[in-house]
Amino acid sequence: MAGRVGLTTQRLAEAAAELADETGFDTVTASALARRFGVSVASLYAHVKNLDELRVRVTALALTEMADRGAEAIGGRAGKDALVALADAYRSYALEHPGRYAAAGARIGLDSPAAPPAVRNADLARAILRGYADISAAEQTHAVRMIGSALHGFVGLEASGAFAHSGDTGVSWRRMLDALDVALANWPQEPKQVTSRSSSRGTRTSARRA
Repeated sequence: MAGRVGLTTQRLAEAAAELADETGFDTVTASALARRFGVSVASLYAHVKNLDELRVRVTALALTEMADRGAEAIGGRAGKDALVALADAYRSYALEHPGRYAAAGARIGLDSPAAPPAVRNADLARAILRGYADISAAEQTHAVRMIGSALHGFVGLEASGAFAHSGDTGVSWRRMLDALDVALANWPQEPKQVTSRSSSRGTRTSARRA
C-alpha cells in the first residue's frame, strides 16, 4: 500500500480514478480508497468533504482528460475528418479508462467543478460543426446533442458488452460516423414562421373544403 506521505486532494482524485478503471466507478468508496493509501477514512476527509465531492472530482478529471485528448485529435481538421477524429478519441479513452469514462457521464450541476471541462467537450463538438456550413447557430445545440447521443450511446453500449454477441464492432462504428456525417451535411433548415394572417386564411380554406 502507498503511504500517507504526499496525500493531497488531487492525488486522491487520481487514485479514485485509477480505482474506477479497475473495478468500476460505482465501486469507488472512501473505505476502498483509504485502504489503497493505508490510512483511515477520517484522514481522507481532511482533503475532501465527502464521497460526493470525491466522485465529482473524478468526473472533472475524466472530462478534462477527454477534452485534452479531443482537442489534440481535431487540431487542424475540419468536417468529417474532425468528426471521426473526435469520435475515435472518445472511444479509445473509454476503452482505456472505462471507469473514468463512466464518471464523465455523471450528472453535474452548473456550479460543479466538473462543469467547465464539460463545456469544453461541448465546445469541441461545436467546433466540428464549423465544417458543416448549413447548420445555423440556432441549430447547433440540436446538432451537438445528436453527436453526443450517438457517440456516447454507442460507446456506452459497447463498454457494457451489449454488442459482444455480434462480433467486431469496428464496421458498425464507421457506418455510424458515415451516417452522422451525412446527417450533418444535410441538416434540416429551421421551419419558417407562419404569420397569423396566413394561418387564419388556411383555416378558412380547410373549413370550406370540409
